[in-house]
Amino acid sequence: MNIHFFCCFFLSLSSFHVSLATRQRINPFSPKASLIRYWNTRVTNTVPIPHFLLAKASPLTPQHYAILNKLLNEKPKPYIPKLHQSLCSSPNLFCSFDDASDTHTLQRKNDDSNFAVYNNKHFANYGSSKVDGVDSFKNYSNGLNANNDAFRKYSDSSTRRAEQFKNYADNGNVANTNFSSYGSAAAQSSSDFNNYDKTVNVPNLGFTTYDSGSSNHKLSFASYGNETNSGSQSFSSYGKRVIGGTSEFTNYASDANILQSHFNNYGDFSAGAVNDSFKSYSFNGNNPRNDFKTYGAGSRGSAAENFISYRNRANVGDDSFQSYAARSKSGTATFANYGMSFNVGNDSFAEYGKGATGKSSFGFKSYGLGRAFKVYNKDGASFSGYRNISATSGRVVNKRVEPGKFFRESMMKEGNVILMPDIKDKMPARSFLPLAIASKLPFSSARIDEMRELFNAREGSSTERVIVNALGECEREASRGETKRCVASAEEMIEFAASVMGPSSVVRTTENVNGSGSSVMIGKVYPVDGGKVTKSVSCHQSLYPYLLYYCHSVPEVRVYEADILNVETKEKMNDGVAICHIDTSSWGPEHGAFLALGSGPGKIEVCHWIFENDMTWTT
Repeated sequence: MNIHFFCCFFLSLSSFHVSLATRQRINPFSPKASLIRYWNTRVTNTVPIPHFLLAKASPLTPQHYAILNKLLNEKPKPYIPKLHQSLCSSPNLFCSFDDASDTHTLQRKNDDSNFAVYNNKHFANYGSSKVDGVDSFKNYSNGLNANNDAFRKYSDSSTRRAEQFKNYADNGNVANTNFSSYGSAAAQSSSDFNNYDKTVNVPNLGFTTYDSGSSNHKLSFASYGNETNSGSQSFSSYGKRVIGGTSEFTNYASDANILQSHFNNYGDFSAGAVNDSFKSYSFNGNNPRNDFKTYGAGSRGSAAENFISYRNRANVGDDSFQSYAARSKSGTATFANYGMSFNVGNDSFAEYGKGATGKSSFGFKSYGLGRAFKVYNKDGASFSGYRNISATSGRVVNKRVEPGKFFRESMMKEGNVILMPDIKDKMPARSFLPLAIASKLPFSSARIDEMRELFNAREGSSTERVIVNALGECEREASRGETKRCVASAEEMIEFAASVMGPSSVVRTTENVNGSGSSVMIGKVYPVDGGKVTKSVSCHQSLYPYLLYYCHSVPEVRVYEADILNVETKEKMNDGVAICHIDTSSWGPEHGAFLALGSGPGKIEVCHWIFENDMTWTT
């Protein structure tokens, strides 16, 4: 045994694994004691269960554990309301992503307001009938697991009023925000949503009768919903019966993953110089879905809608324009560089511009493949540079990849300075369920109704969306050469890793988050298994009410442990674990690693750190 391996092994035993004294203090009837016994029988090496894995075991008391077990074993089937009450009273579960943590309501206020570093409030009749001034929401509801904000009749009938939402709900987990009758009948006012809902995991936002009946009200959505994961935006009766005014959606939903936007009765019966602009909307998104239903119907005057670089370079996607600009007068709609995606999507234009009169015109410039026009106004429509091909040969560019997220294997050398990405876990703290509990709870698309009932998930709620997203991830087909499983108990994870790696596998993770988001120096490097190319099982968290991991086999990798040093003092501050994927031939050319490092599938190896609370199992 070489000295480096011995030092690393001793370090693992001292800092990563559970001591005998600690194990002796654990109640023998608790889920933690049960997990230790399971580890000792299924893992054949002499390494004790690591503390970071044991810490994820359920903190249920033996009494609560017994009550849940009894409820789940009731015949003919468990009584769900009682089961919900007992399960969701368990510690370290996050049963609802919809309930507000603060139901306090702020009523009408007549002064200028500055809400900095603020969260989870309900604003009813706030700022109504105010003249001049500004309200500022800066860094509002940032970094929360589940923020719930409601703005009801906000700025109603105000004049020359400005609202600013800057860095709103940034970096959150599940965002629930409702703007009901926002800005109704406002005159000569402006609303600015800048970096709104950025990098949120499951955004769920509703704008109901937003800006309805306003006059010359300017609305700006800049960098709205960017880099979000699987959310929903709803604009119902947005801008209805407005006179003049401008709405700008710039970089809306860029780089988002499966973001759904619904525009119902948007801009209906508006008059005057109403101008709406969608610029770089859904750019670089993954399967964006947008629905414009009766958008701009019955509008009159010189209303104009511009869709510039809309859904460009998106992967697939689905847009529906139903009764768009129908019965409008003297309006224009321009689609420039629309839908030039590298994977063909599906767009439907039903009754587009139908019944429009006056000098209405609709232009499509450089428009992509896979579009259906049903009952559209042939007199006012022009198709310039319509392409009956997709941009499959084009490369996705300008997609933002966090610096340091991917790197080459050559960087894993002592003395190198490397930028470590943000490896902090941003999901809510949860625990595994004991195997006896987790194995009896419904978890499949076939039992989705039981799952909704178990967690009181209303249709269209954020909790329902969390459930559906987790099912989608867990039930998708495995990639070529991949073996995968979602696990809701530590016992299931151990069993899956042993089935792939054998009973003598070892689990590792990065010890802490020190150095995250900054430049660090690589200290001593310890190649696992002597630096041989091997296989591993990687496990990543999924968002769900209880702790759920997506585990999958990863062939042909090298795994490294490394001392992470402070660049200035050279003092050790972390034990990092990195995995290098040697065979990248099955990865897509649009993978973020190739965008960050250059090259393409199968041409280079790609390395990344194991993030907080993620794990990798190796022989």
